[in-house]
Amino acid sequence: MKKGFKLLSLGFALVLIVATLAACGMQTPEQTTTEEPTQESTQEQTNQEASEITLVYAEVNPLDTIVGQTGNVFKEKVEELSGGKIKIDIQASGVLGSENDVLDTMLGGGGTIDISRISAFALTSYGGEKSKLLSVPFTFVNREHFWNFATSDLAPEFLLEPHENGTGVRGLFYGEEGFRHFFTVDPVNSMEDLKGMKLRVSNDPVMNGMVRGIGADPTVVSFGELYSALQTGVVDGAEQPIANYKSNAFHEVAPNMILNGHTLGAIQVVMTDEAWDKLTTEQQDILMEAGRYASEFNREISEEAENKVLAELKAEGINIVEVSDITPWQEAVKDVVASETANNAELYQKIVDMQ
Repeated sequence: MKKGFKLLSLGFALVLIVATLAACGMQTPEQTTTEEPTQESTQEQTNQEASEITLVYAEVNPLDTIVGQTGNVFKEKVEELSGGKIKIDIQASGVLGSENDVLDTMLGGGGTIDISRISAFALTSYGGEKSKLLSVPFTFVNREHFWNFATSDLAPEFLLEPHENGTGVRGLFYGEEGFRHFFTVDPVNSMEDLKGMKLRVSNDPVMNGMVRGIGADPTVVSFGELYSALQTGVVDGAEQPIANYKSNAFHEVAPNMILNGHTLGAIQVVMTDEAWDKLTTEQQDILMEAGRYASEFNREISEEAENKVLAELKAEGINIVEVSDITPWQEAVKDVVASETANNAELYQKIVDMQ
């Protein structure tokens, strides 16, 4: 009897404990439940993930160049203004191909490349008649002349030309990478020394015409193959801005540069319409604001960075030849200037008058 009474008392006590816990709103471990996500919370998480986007940015030059630094500043500003919601994935040093390769990919669709920094003349082969004017030899007398254009009312008209032509890309902002100069395997002291040389060009009518004008032989070679082409004698020389010449190590195989400054290296950062149209108005505004910031950064650093690299090249013993009179160069290319600006003579004159 006593044993049965004790068991009955113990059972009764347990019932009282459970009842007390329930009355206090507490749960025993066995009663703990996990709240199922509601449809609303799941949708909110999906929307948050969808708002985070990554845009692939192609750059043919290394990140330590003027244009590479400009691209990096653009990336940082976009990510800052968007709170990390828009990320820019910079693929530098030509890993995605030459400028023409990149443009072909962008215009072909598919979304593998969203943004690219290109030379203004790269759009020439894609119907960029206005952009071509920026690469015509000796158009800009100095950097200030170029920036007078790049900050003028004409600039947006040039940036949007490929979009309005249905090409499939639009310009976001302008910059420059310094004046372009010829460099060669063998020493040169004047324009006369370039005659008969095979000089690398992109597949561009302005560049081809200019090289023919100075008496040389324009030879189309991909930018990614230029180093080996110089090394093996496929070409005798090429032309690039000073910073790019050094960063791509062209001075190792072509240690002679003549500073004729035939063209200012005007650049555009372009984006596919496909990628642009997927953005909200707020996101588009962020890209434009970051573009203005990067453009101003480019303007501030370009000349100083170029002078620093030039001093380094001289210190390394690279043969740098100054050109005191560019008149003979201008005379040699006047026909190509006339022919390549004929369809937009009035517009070209507006640019010339901005000096």
